[in-house]
Amino acid sequence: MQAAGLRGLSRGQQMVNSLRLVGGVAQAWRILREFQPDVVLATGGYASAPVVMAAWLRRCPVLIYLPDVVPGLAVRFLSHFARRVAVSFDASLDYFAAGKAEVTGYPVRGALYGGDKEAAKRRLGLAAQPKVVLVFGGSRGAHSINVAVSAALERLVELAQIIHIAGEADLGEVRQARDRLSVPQRQRYRTHVYLHEEMVDALRAADLAVARAGAATMGEFAAVGLPSVLVPYPYAGQHQEANADFMVSKGAAVKVLDAKLVEGALGDAVARLLSDGPRLRSMAENASKLARPDAARAIAKQLALLSGG
Repeated sequence: MQAAGLRGLSRGQQMVNSLRLVGGVAQAWRILREFQPDVVLATGGYASAPVVMAAWLRRCPVLIYLPDVVPGLAVRFLSHFARRVAVSFDASLDYFAAGKAEVTGYPVRGALYGGDKEAAKRRLGLAAQPKVVLVFGGSRGAHSINVAVSAALERLVELAQIIHIAGEADLGEVRQARDRLSVPQRQRYRTHVYLHEEMVDALRAADLAVARAGAATMGEFAAVGLPSVLVPYPYAGQHQEANADFMVSKGAAVKVLDAKLVEGALGDAVARLLSDGPRLRSMAENASKLARPDAARAIAKQLALLSGG
């Protein structure tokens, strides 16, 4: 299906992409005519624009779900074609007409709720002490975070056990940094390309996380009550900056700018939090307050209401 963005492009490219969007709406119209849905769920972005607009033309109700705190241009535009908007956090309500948006929370896998921290540590082969720091930068890793962790590694392993999900691209460099550690230090540092089923235990076992500030990360940290050091990805259209600022405002996270990583800011932030037990516990409690265990059910309820079911 044809779709293309318009933001930040030359006027000529915007005209070309507008024609692609019109073609995409025609394609979506045909698909909806064949499929005959009772309701459409969209999560924003230019890729969903043709479907939302075609559904509106066919008088098929649309529910837009906003994962991030601040809606992008596409969600703001498409919300005019939607009957309802579901949002993850109450801070998003002000961006939409009164009564149009509903706070549902961010749906995460049910396995994250409940569970035992110490049992999770045992399953991962971790010791009961010291604290556990989980580091990751999304499914492919985050180069700047990986470099910052490697630079501060000797300091960090003296303070905590580290689970580092580095992605494939930087794994060689990360493991070279591990090899420079002493044997006892290496036992506190575990590197992975990616974690699948073990990720639930990693989130449960952690006392502090270092991560980007994507919407899924926010939802998962809230579910397990995990304090975090958030390093927003600087090329995410400011969505991650707003997400991180929201978590900071709720007392659940601290923010470190990506540009500050080369100055050692990450190691400093992690060390300060690990040495401040009361603050870490307070951040964990604040993160837990943002959890919405019924988020998936709440979104499903909105879809059922729109479809007449």
